[in-house]
Amino acid sequence: MAPKVATRKPTVPTHRRNWKDHKATPKQPSSVPEQLKRLFTSLCAQIDGGHFANAVKTCDKILRLEPKDADARQTKLFLLLQTEQYSAALDLIDSDEDQNHHAYERAYSLYRLQHESEARNVLQAINDEADSADTRGLMHLEAQLAYQSYREGSYQDAFDLYNQLLDNAEPNSEEHSDVLTNLQASQKHLDFINTGFLHALDALPRSITSTLETAPPPVRQPAAAATLASAPPISVPIENSSTTPMAKKVRMSRVPAGVVPGVTPPPDPERWLKKSERSTFGQGRRRKGPSGGGGATQGSASLDAPPVQTGATSHASKSAAGKGKKKK
Repeated sequence: MAPKVATRKPTVPTHRRNWKDHKATPKQPSSVPEQLKRLFTSLCAQIDGGHFANAVKTCDKILRLEPKDADARQTKLFLLLQTEQYSAALDLIDSDEDQNHHAYERAYSLYRLQHESEARNVLQAINDEADSADTRGLMHLEAQLAYQSYREGSYQDAFDLYNQLLDNAEPNSEEHSDVLTNLQASQKHLDFINTGFLHALDALPRSITSTLETAPPPVRQPAAAATLASAPPISVPIENSSTTPMAKKVRMSRVPAGVVPGVTPPPDPERWLKKSERSTFGQGRRRKGPSGGGGATQGSASLDAPPVQTGATSHASKSAAGKGKKKK
């Protein structure tokens, strides 16, 4: 008889495996092209939704991965101009290798920063090298510069530029309405310089116009620095801080619900005392009895002159009161 072979039964694990026992494999970092693709997708969605501030941050992430990406730089420059960050736009243009590539954006940023002379120099350089396709955009910027330089007397130049733009603008468009508004403004300035001030002088009384015509020219005032240096020092009285205390700011987090500071009356300071210990205890109470005036609701009686009782009536009342006491 063959010997029996001992067989081992498989051990059943007493501990049930859980999701905590499973060790997650580390996620492999995505490649640079995949990151750029995901960032550009987010950038398009942010621009379509009008979230320009977040779109600028997305452009910064793209430029950290690819510093020379032309699309990201151009998009960031557009976003900076849309959000009126003109100093940052100039810094971005200066960091470009070819600074003349964004000369129009540089001139526009300088114009918005009120550096009109520098903007005109850049615009003049662009006009010398510009193609025929770029003339309309340059005319718009030149007209805006002329409109800004009304203080320098360039009213006629602005009027002529806006006339040219109005001739080529499409009717019923936003550009047409903007150009027409600026054209009317320049026309009003020209009319006032040519004839408007003369009509205003003619409307003044004769005494005022004669005084203006015979008055000497105004004396040129000295420089402000010299005037301040020669002026005596001015003593400014120091206000006493104790007389004018600073108003303490109320913390709204500590104000109960339904209470408006300065409007809701303050709580009673004696609300923590007993009613018998308060200063208002006993005020406003009515005495009980006939003299208190409590029962009568009809008729009227004079309090200043009480009725005089006769002897019979007084004796009857006393006897009635005595009988009442005996019954008790």
